[in-house]
Amino acid sequence: MPNSTSAHDLSDEWGPFGHPVFNSPDARALERVGVVDVGSNSVRLVIFDGAARSPAYFYNEKIMCGLGGGLSETGKLNPAGRERALAALKRFQLLAEGLLPDPLTVVATAAVRDANDGPDFCEQVLRETGLKITVISGKEEARLSAQGVLLGWPNTSGMICDIGGSSMELAELRDGQVGTCVTSNLGPLKLKEIKGGRKGRVAHISSVIKDLHAEMGKQRERLFLVGGSWRAIARIDMHRRDYPMTVQHDYRMTASDIRKTLQFIAGQNLDKLRSECGISSGRMALVPYAVDVLSRLVKEFRPKEITISSYGIREGLLYEQMPSKLRERDPLIEACRFAEAKDARVPGFGNTLYHFVKPIFSPNSYAKTRLIKAACLLHDVSWRAHPDYRAEVCFDTATRANLSGLTHPERVFLGLALLHRYRNKRKIPQFDRLFDLLPPEQQQEAEVLGKAMRFGAMMMASANGEIGSLRWQPRKRVLHLKLPNKSGALFGEVAKSRLDSLASALKADLKFNPPK
Repeated sequence: MPNSTSAHDLSDEWGPFGHPVFNSPDARALERVGVVDVGSNSVRLVIFDGAARSPAYFYNEKIMCGLGGGLSETGKLNPAGRERALAALKRFQLLAEGLLPDPLTVVATAAVRDANDGPDFCEQVLRETGLKITVISGKEEARLSAQGVLLGWPNTSGMICDIGGSSMELAELRDGQVGTCVTSNLGPLKLKEIKGGRKGRVAHISSVIKDLHAEMGKQRERLFLVGGSWRAIARIDMHRRDYPMTVQHDYRMTASDIRKTLQFIAGQNLDKLRSECGISSGRMALVPYAVDVLSRLVKEFRPKEITISSYGIREGLLYEQMPSKLRERDPLIEACRFAEAKDARVPGFGNTLYHFVKPIFSPNSYAKTRLIKAACLLHDVSWRAHPDYRAEVCFDTATRANLSGLTHPERVFLGLALLHRYRNKRKIPQFDRLFDLLPPEQQQEAEVLGKAMRFGAMMMASANGEIGSLRWQPRKRVLHLKLPNKSGALFGEVAKSRLDSLASALKADLKFNPPK
């Protein structure tokens, strides 16, 4: 994905995002895909649906089974965990029969991989459910997790760290390609069985991570954290900071944040903290072990930035099935295009609106251009909401939706733009703290975009109709509007009021000759 795009590149019909592909045969083949991850701690079913490049979670269920409990001592899967896992798989198979056109893809990781009775468990599952489990190696697990990160961050670079119950994997990402992959035994369930108490555990962790560092080499870019234990620590970090957003995907921390949160956890009653943060007791029991791993990991690799990824092995399995032309697409734009096609009153008008409003903001970086495009595509998808609450619904959806390719400030920008698509003022007390995630000048930009869309939507007579053009002279603070004569009847009192509101937000004078 390019970092910037020239004005010339943005002048074609579809801009830098390419022609929509969600209806292509390759994308349609991935419309609804079900995967099951049989892990050491949990068994999870995810059914993806919607835009193939940025799918929605049509169904998502996790059952804590603890298959890997006691594995180091017995060499076998936990008997009670095995029963729970089998019951979970039977349930998931019945659900899939009614919800999916194709069979489930089922993979198993460290616990089944390492257990002496792992093959026997797989045979039992096949016999009693018809599901074939593919047991993947540690390096393959790392590769798939890295591909899951690429589903959300195309062409990114950094290192992913995926922690499960019985193992921890690292994988290198370089410009959207997966590089070195390694695996280790640093899963919390394995660490619980290390002799010598916490002192022995920390020494073991230190030794293993030192070896991993030697194998991976220098990795000073972004560290992507994948796995439930990391998400639990991120939830606690949000609690400590009184962070206003609860979405964990793309939540970012620094090494300093990590140190403060690990110290915070050490001084807390874990049962009380678990309740305050909404973390399950089973997950919270593993946090102290994950804390020791993360502390050493950050100290050894010294990443510039730490990012939580909700995408991992399951998303990597979906990414595995994508053709390259689909992988290269912007996940945010593809999701917004799909939403417009499904929910907008006039599908296709979002592209017309984008070309209408973008002269106010040009030239722009690719990062800003994609937000403008996304807002235009989404400008009308919430029309079914009650008119009194459309602005709130738009903001709430943008800031909480399961979208990838958005930082938290970008979520607020998109939400604010859509809020102003329906409302001039943004005095909404319950959202005030979220607004603060965005600098004041960017809040103003989002307001201008929203008001430009609010005015442009008055011309929404057809998807591809000529609606006129805007020209912005920022130094002179003059906004020019030209409308085709055939649109004269559309320019009524409400349209004039919305145009005046846009000019006011820009602190601009208007130059406009109404069509005859």
